Amino acid sequence: MTNPIISKTCKFVENKLAGDGSGHDWWHIFRVWTLAKKIATEEKAQLETVELGALLHDIADWKFHNGDDSIGPAMAQEFLSNNDVDPQLTESVVDIVSTISYKGAGVATPMKTLEGKIVQDADRLDAIGALGIARTFAYGGYKNRLIYHPDEKPVLHQSYADYKNNKGHTINHFYEKLLLLKERMNTKTGKRIADGRHQFMQSFLEQFYREWDGIA
Repeated sequence: MTNPIISKTCKFVENKLAGDGSGHDWWHIFRVWTLAKKIATEEKAQLETVELGALLHDIADWKFHNGDDSIGPAMAQEFLSNNDVDPQLTESVVDIVSTISYKGAGVATPMKTLEGKIVQDADRLDAIGALGIARTFAYGGYKNRLIYHPDEKPVLHQSYADYKNNKGHTINHFYEKLLLLKERMNTKTGKRIADGRHQFMQSFLEQFYREWDGIA
């Protein structure tokens, strides 16, 4: 039987994010939700918390709200409260939304609960591999960024503020974030899935540079 609050949350998020062209659309949420359920089953986590956390994790991403990372948690809080979700469950979900984001190579982003770790893993898995590559270039185009500039080297940001203010070309994002995510997976399941996706990105970059240099 379908959980009514899960169904209602799906509709709410899909209406909010449908049509986004930056790689942060409803289908990103759908994939994270699907992956999170798979990981939760394998890791024996509380499924409702995982599902709601996955569905609401990007409801108002700071990247689209002038860097304000308080809007997403507030919106999740309001939606869950308005739908009479148990306060303890609401608190757990809002905490996931508040703390899930990557904040730079030098910034630790630990999750407090197994459910939070699972949602974070699922979100990061959708940032790597073939889909991660597609989403990275979609976002780069959305931000009007260069694909690549050989003289502009990656920066391993040591603060959240520096990461937020980064305006580098799209290929640098692989080194500043995507290639670092495999080692930041929380769960055994997440680590297993990340391995193949990580290797695919490495192969892509090798081919990219060969073509850039006119070798291939």
